Amino acid sequence: LCGVHVEQRVIPRHGVQRLEDILGIPGDTEPGFVDVEEGVASRWFVQQHGAGLAGREQRGPDDGREQRGSEQSGGADGEASAVFESLAIDDIRAATDILRPVYDASKGADGYVSLEVSPNLAYDTDGTIADAKRLWALVDRPNLMVKVPATDEGIPAIEVLTAAGLNINATLMFSLADYDAVAMAYVDGAERADAPERLASVASFFVSRVDTKVDAALEKDGSPEALELLGTVAIANAKLAYDRYREIFEGEPFAVARARGAAPQRPLWASTSTKNPAYPDLLYIDGLVGPNTVNTMPPTTLDAFQDHGTIERNALTTGVHEAMRRIDTLSRFGIDFDAVTAELQTEGVESFANSFNDLLAAIDIELAKS
Repeated sequence: LCGVHVEQRVIPRHGVQRLEDILGIPGDTEPGFVDVEEGVASRWFVQQHGAGLAGREQRGPDDGREQRGSEQSGGADGEASAVFESLAIDDIRAATDILRPVYDASKGADGYVSLEVSPNLAYDTDGTIADAKRLWALVDRPNLMVKVPATDEGIPAIEVLTAAGLNINATLMFSLADYDAVAMAYVDGAERADAPERLASVASFFVSRVDTKVDAALEKDGSPEALELLGTVAIANAKLAYDRYREIFEGEPFAVARARGAAPQRPLWASTSTKNPAYPDLLYIDGLVGPNTVNTMPPTTLDAFQDHGTIERNALTTGVHEAMRRIDTLSRFGIDFDAVTAELQTEGVESFANSFNDLLAAIDIELAKS
């Protein structure tokens, strides 16, 4: 178990340090805007930072705000974006600095913080590359990861950015095809990087949302055979992705990059809180334990794991053939699993972008008051 998702809204500044000191948690990830529960992302950010918004607007151009605003691409242009980015980068720098001792002690294996490119650039390869490089330069910390979505347009950006020496958190993966493309983009980029031994990367594979979508279709079918699959498809999907991870990073595809000193790109299990109250609260934690993986847990799930979690190191490597059978069986009930995972990614991109733009609108309101 290599990491935890820390939501800034539920811990005070330097709360990351408290978690690292008490629990030995080696990393942090800047929350995707839809990860803040109950739709309070915009209100939370503005309430936490509102007092500083007006002050930021009074700063001179030497604070980088003018550069950030002028270079921001996509639908996140403007004053609100510049203010948000300035505040967010301050927080990201603070978090990376807190975790820097972890990064140093682990020789670059842990202690990372993720910051995502504008969600409005998810279908823009060149825009994503430019935004990622800009954010990387602005934060200027070796333990930063830049989060890039695994869309068709994001995949080539991941390869280019990896080759350029950036640490990438590839996100919004739901299918084995998504995983394959992301893993090979990292491999190809690492082979071309000037300093591959300095690279770190994770492949964020979303879990519980798969069961939410597939379960609805299984319940609609209603047959005993269909209902037997309820709550099992997401973990089966993750097991197949982990099996592919081992084939790539423990096998020949990674041989050249491995020989050059590159570390494997670790699978990161995202969306692991249990959505269905009928399921065990740690369904997507206990069932996804495996070497060289990361599981991003919201605080309530972390508390539950501290209380009654179990660690079975072979959880991901047992039952792989059964996992494949379960995925293959879905077609018998009229479920096109490829279409389901593609739809989940599209919905994820749209949700991230909508939440981000809502957040900017909330900041605009605060700016208008100042």
